[in-house]
Amino acid sequence: MGIQLTEIAADRVRNFLTNRGKGIGLRLGVKTTGCSGLAYVLEFVDELQNDDQVFESRGVKVVIDSKSLLFLDGTEVDFGKEGLNEGFQFKNPNAKNACGCGESFTV
Repeated sequence: MGIQLTEIAADRVRNFLTNRGKGIGLRLGVKTTGCSGLAYVLEFVDELQNDDQVFESRGVKVVIDSKSLLFLDGTEVDFGKEGLNEGFQFKNPNAKNACGCGESFTV
């Protein structure tokens, strides 16, 4: 299935990479944390690692390690604003529950 970006999320990533002046794409991953167990991690990618999978969505490279792909395959990444808050949002078909603050999830 892979990872998909909405057009607005892809535009944000392109703008961040342009302002940063370097980078080949966006890394999406998970880490163990929070009250539900797993949290999303976003970083810019300057070089690929041996176990990375690379997906291209709307002209942006999305890089994900093999372990994280098990939890994130099929995820759509969006970017939204709500009041004064803005940020990336995740529509993950693998997530069964999320904590009340939305920072972590379970599969």
